[in-house]
Amino acid sequence: MISIPAPLNRLPMRILLTGSSGWLGRHLAPLLRAQGHDVTGLDVAPGAHTDIIGSVADRALIDRLFAEHHFEAVIHAGALHKPDIARHPHQAFIDVNTAGTLCLLEAAVAAGASRFVFTSTTSLMISSAIREGRGDRAVWIDETLAPLEPRNVYGITKLAAEQLCRLVHAEHGLPVIILRTSRFFPEDDDTHQTLSGENMKANELLHRRLTVEDAAQGHLVALERAPEIGFGTFILSAPTPFVPADAAALKADAAAVIARYFPDAAALYAQQGWTLPATIDRVYDAGLAERVLGFRCPTDFAAMLAALRVGGEPPVAHDAGYVSPMVSRSSPVRG
Repeated sequence: MISIPAPLNRLPMRILLTGSSGWLGRHLAPLLRAQGHDVTGLDVAPGAHTDIIGSVADRALIDRLFAEHHFEAVIHAGALHKPDIARHPHQAFIDVNTAGTLCLLEAAVAAGASRFVFTSTTSLMISSAIREGRGDRAVWIDETLAPLEPRNVYGITKLAAEQLCRLVHAEHGLPVIILRTSRFFPEDDDTHQTLSGENMKANELLHRRLTVEDAAQGHLVALERAPEIGFGTFILSAPTPFVPADAAALKADAAAVIARYFPDAAALYAQQGWTLPATIDRVYDAGLAERVLGFRCPTDFAAMLAALRVGGEPPVAHDAGYVSPMVSRSSPVRG
């Protein structure tokens, strides 16, 4: 396992963190401050780590904040997300996810910032065909997957924002790291109710999930490596135990494949009253992040089973009652 490297940049930086009241932001802000960085949290919803209430789509606000704080780095984790589709029109997604990202990129260039980390999503890689599980093999998903055909406005606007990151890097040389994170939300999946939230999250560590703690650590590594790498797009997900040669068997009988890698998984699951997946239709391969970024998520399915063997707490946070900080707000945009 590759360990998290020691910080390459040993001088504290002035950092703008968007989405600071969100699930990732509330884990990331303390880590940044523990490293000595001066962090300004921006979100449309209040939170323990949010200093400024406002939207990334507010250009006047962004320009004022850069003028006042002289940010040297940006971690852009704020966005409208997939569950927000039911609450907000498409224009709000364009304003926040796409135009808001461009606003931050241009402000960072004007300020001479040294790095920009953009929190993207593996969701933009999932077409309707992949979502519906068509075909007789699990889809092996890495950064070479093409063409990208996002199935909703969330994925479309995040993909557009990624392209703006690429364009701004090409035109101005701003070092940018894009992190396509897989699932790390704590609440129940709003589209799948057949399994308990804990059971589903445990299953997903095999192929499409990471812990929020690992997501935060991955952002720290991206922040440090951005000037050296220049530009890069990386999937962040727990390392899968599977290989591409497993794709057909995973679709046909995933439990049998899992038994080959983890012989005691079925018994450990039975003690919890859990069910192993009968079929797996996609696998996220985070190998590029390990090879190039130098980061491998420490928490994987083996760690889940290790916790179950000793009766410990599962390493993936689950909170069926979790509500996004912005849900109670009337504003259509999120910082």
